[in-house]
Parts: sequence; structure tokens; C-alpha cells
Amino acid sequence: MKQTLNLIKIGGNIIDDETKLNRFLKDFAQIPGPKILIHGGGKTVTQISGNLGLETTMVNGLRITDAETLRVVTMVYGGLINKTIVAKLQAEDCNAIGFTGADANLIPAAKRAAGKLDFGYAGDIIPGVIRGEKIAFFLDNCFVPVFAPLTHDKAGSLLNTNADTIASALAIALSGQYETKLYYCFEKNGVLTDLENEDSIIEELTLEKYRSLKHEGLIAKGMLPKLDNAFKALVAGVNSVVICHADAIGKMLIQDKKAGTELVKE
Repeated sequence: MKQTLNLIKIGGNIIDDETKLNRFLKDFAQIPGPKILIHGGGKTVTQISGNLGLETTMVNGLRITDAETLRVVTMVYGGLINKTIVAKLQAEDCNAIGFTGADANLIPAAKRAAGKLDFGYAGDIIPGVIRGEKIAFFLDNCFVPVFAPLTHDKAGSLLNTNADTIASALAIALSGQYETKLYYCFEKNGVLTDLENEDSIIEELTLEKYRSLKHEGLIAKGMLPKLDNAFKALVAGVNSVVICHADAIGKMLIQDKKAGTELVKE
């Protein structure tokens, strides 16, 4: 029987709020068994870019990354946010170790080809290139990997890669060795039909229902890459995928209670 591996992606307003982040990391540290944390931090990048006089352009929740923006995301994602989270987890007796996709060649990617829109130094993970056994080595030796949303092109350049995509790709890559469970945690209670009403949560969401809500415009912007990647993971063999509030992670994985929106196959 495979051991359960919990992969948790954290983003949104949680990372920007020290109190909320500390509360989440305290819960995360208490989750038993092997686990991986993947973090975003786009709002911090946007803020620092603005302080430096750099314009931010987002398309459907994805950042256009020119050369100067790449420098900022590298400093913020790979340095400030990643190492702050690792230090906070160490304070909770959680033996975290921070990674970008370039470290140990864990997540190579391809620079996104320019089409009608040029995303710049954005990376697309090539299916099948993540070596799950490399990551399993760290898990088996009681380390807790913390991944920043950066990959590399194997030619010396880092690439900005959506954290939701990295979480999905890691869950898929490790599904051969573990029973993988993927959680997308942010500041909402789950997938909502009305962003202003936290009680409008969809407890179970199929791909067909998602496509319908997207067509109606009820799901848009930053939620699109999250759900696209979530369903990709589910179809590719990840055992379960849940989208939930960061405060619910302890309730689900420590108290074994339900929360958020669970993605289900047709």
C-alpha cells in the first residue's frame, strides 16, 4: 500500500499577511507524514515591482515576465518568500528545505513560445521530465521540500512558472510512488459562485460544471489557472484535489474533517 503524500500550495493574501501565514505554517508543520509545500507570492512581486517603477501585466492570472521582472521574481520568490517560509517552519520543528526548479535539476522547463502574446521568461513544464525519485529522496530522509515558483531551461536561465502548475506537476510526478493528495489553499473558502458570498461554496465540482461556470463568467482571472491545473492533476492520476481556505488545512489533515471544494471525476 502506498504511503500518503500531501502536497499543499499556498498563495493569495495569506502570504502577504504575516499573522495568517504564521497560523497556516503552524498547522502545516503538524501535518503527519511526508508533505510538500509550494508557494506563490505574486502580490509581493507586484508591490516590489511597483516600488522599482516596473509595470505589471497579467493575462488570465498569468504574469508577463520580461528580463527586469524575472530579476524581481527571482529575488522575491527564490529568496525573500522561500527562505522566510523555511525559517518559520524550522521554528515549528519542521525540517524544511527550500528549492527552486533549478536546484538538483528538479523541475526543468521550456521557455513559453511567443504567439499572439509573448509571456517573456515564463516556463512551461514538459510532461514527464520531473524525476519523482529525486524528490522522494528528500521525503524519505525526513525533509519537507518547499518549492518556489521558479523553474529553469537547462541553458542557464530561470523561468517564472505558475505555482499552481508546479503543484499539479509535482503531484502527478509523485503519484507513482505515493498516494498523492493535492490542496490549493488561499483566502477563500473554496470555489465560489459569488466572490462576495463565502457561503456560495461549491462543495463538489466536476470538469463539466467548471467549463459551464467559466463560460458564464462566474469563474475567471486567477481562478482559471488554478482549476485548469487542478483538473489536469485529477485526470492524470492524483488521488484527490481540494481547493480550500488556508485555515481549513489543519481541520482536514489533522482532524480529518471535510472543507472546501473537492474536484470529482465525471
